[in-house]
Amino acid sequence: MARSRRPRPSMIRRVYPALALGGLTVAAAGPPAPPAPPAPPATTAFAVRYHDLVSADRVRALTALPGATVTFEVADHSPGSGYVARSTAGRIVPLGTGGRWAWTAPLAPGLYPIQIVAKDGSDSVTLQAFVIVPYDRLEGELLNGYRIGRYPDPSRRVPARYAPPVGFVEVTRENEGVLVSPHFRLGQFLCKQPGARKYVVLNERLLRALEYVLERVHTAGYKATTFHVMSGYRTPAYNRAIGNVAYSQHQWGSAADIFIDENGDGRMDDLNGDGRSDIRDAEVLYRLIDAAAARPEGQGLIGGIGKYAPTAAHGPFVHVDVRSGHARW
Repeated sequence: MARSRRPRPSMIRRVYPALALGGLTVAAAGPPAPPAPPAPPATTAFAVRYHDLVSADRVRALTALPGATVTFEVADHSPGSGYVARSTAGRIVPLGTGGRWAWTAPLAPGLYPIQIVAKDGSDSVTLQAFVIVPYDRLEGELLNGYRIGRYPDPSRRVPARYAPPVGFVEVTRENEGVLVSPHFRLGQFLCKQPGARKYVVLNERLLRALEYVLERVHTAGYKATTFHVMSGYRTPAYNRAIGNVAYSQHQWGSAADIFIDENGDGRMDDLNGDGRSDIRDAEVLYRLIDAAAARPEGQGLIGGIGKYAPTAAHGPFVHVDVRSGHARW
């Protein structure tokens, strides 16, 4: 298995003579394919703030209840800076002079992108605005036939961080491939639980944490197009079925079990170059995440980190979450 940071040798195409009736012919190569357009940068020249989170990611997820109003702004914008926000649905109202807005979500759950554009049109941010299905639409343990299970009963004085989520993003064939951050798609965070209709709790802070960690992985010299998310959101029903702890962060969309898999074999790449995929590779990724969390820009963003050895069911991986406290295992 090649080390992840090592570029693969390029494939060389040779054209050989071919025998044909009536003489010798040479298979001619067709015209070269046009070069692929460069991917847009992951970040923009300006950052956007909402839900107490500031980020310059070019693509971001925003969740809101039906009919709720969300305020967002360009961070550190100057009066008259001329930023423009355009919504595909709902009502958007400028607040002040060209850098702050209030968006009132439509009443129907769904995806309604919002674009924030610089005055000269040179840069833009897309907010993937999901109107979520409210938690109170559950009927017992079911949401439109999909089994969610039971969250801790708030009346039993559980900590506020374990209160039921506000609502759920409905995942469909049309939106599961949508980018919710520059390098992650909505479908990567789905629970493994089967169902004709599926729902996910989408945590905007977790997406920011994963993008930040991916950036640090690149800085360290490792190739990672994205992280393979082995486990993202888990319904309480699924979490209980696999015997996980009662207050797993996965149930609130606050955790992801991840590994780097550039060769697509479904296992952690050989990050330490010893020719194997094992716990030592998880330790490499673990140390990178722990170091990222200790940097000034990572403090208060990443809460828990854990490394796991391979089993018969899965390869090595690292757990990362955005709990408010500090945990390492």
